[in-house]
Amino acid sequence: MKFAINRDAFLGPLQLVSSVVERRQTIPVLSNLLVVAGEDGLSLTGTDQEVELSARVTDVEVSEPGDVTVPARKLVDICRSLPADAEVTVEQSEDKIHLRCGRFKSQLATLPVGDFPKVPAEESEQVSVTIGAEQLKQCLAKTSFAMAQQDVRYFFNGLLIDLGEGGLTAVATNGQRLAVTTSDGPGSLAPAQFIVPRKAVGELSRMVSDGDIRLGFSTNHVSVESGSSTLVSKLIDGTFPDYRRAIPEAADKLVTCNRHELREALSRTSILSNEMYRNVRLQLATGEIRISANNPMQEEAEEVVSVEYEGPELEIGFNVSYLLDALSALAGDVATLAFLDANTATVIRDPEDEASVFVVSPMML
Repeated sequence: MKFAINRDAFLGPLQLVSSVVERRQTIPVLSNLLVVAGEDGLSLTGTDQEVELSARVTDVEVSEPGDVTVPARKLVDICRSLPADAEVTVEQSEDKIHLRCGRFKSQLATLPVGDFPKVPAEESEQVSVTIGAEQLKQCLAKTSFAMAQQDVRYFFNGLLIDLGEGGLTAVATNGQRLAVTTSDGPGSLAPAQFIVPRKAVGELSRMVSDGDIRLGFSTNHVSVESGSSTLVSKLIDGTFPDYRRAIPEAADKLVTCNRHELREALSRTSILSNEMYRNVRLQLATGEIRISANNPMQEEAEEVVSVEYEGPELEIGFNVSYLLDALSALAGDVATLAFLDANTATVIRDPEDEASVFVVSPMML
């Protein structure tokens, strides 16, 4: 195998596919990228056996077709250190790869291509969806932060894609908070639900660029095509809880406020909250929310934020990180918070965005 390529054209796809490669591996070949050179260009693939990410490069001069596996991190680090717009030549010789650029040359060890795992060939797709890149980015940005991390309820460690008449709905929860947003971009769809693992969601957020994105779902896998890049991931096998039941309908204490002012006040006050529990106290009164926090060292902070509220007083506690994440996901300057009582979850919305809703459960005071 031998090819020549511009350093900048090589580096971007290299960084994209190598992001899926874990730094610590029990199987040596999983630290490598699969590089395939052919008449139609160059193909780069990285995998951790759960998620496979590949990219195609057409702006390359292939002298000798072939395939090889190369250490991912080392190849990326070398290419990153080369001068911009430099010409890079890569040539395979037995079990080594020789990379040359100007006066620089290097030699990297390879591993057998036959050892490189591929995501198993999947049965036929059940559903395919086409959605604009910007719409998909918004769906991921407004929900992915609420996914659980290593929860024993494994279906919480991913993002629910709920297809239906309203379009594509993305849902994430860890049992203490919930984020839901709907995009009508794909139009009306046949009802179906799929749970995409946390790592695949992170890779998807990085790979989505411009144009239309195609998502194909089968029984056990999802494939995503964005420009010259393709992601294939296993799906989480399980049934996601009915998230609609977690959104309180009877919340009757409505607070309207400046989103930025509330977020900044919460951020300042939380500096002196308990570092483990991150709890803050909210006290509602006519025209204001009083935010307070303290910690085991008997340090405390308090701030009053002016809001639009007329109703009975209420005292309620929250994990401040969950409130900050929800407020940061809103796009507008105004936020509404709907409360029922101190034991019921609070609903946070942007009045100008009916497609998104955020729910945060209270903490014991």
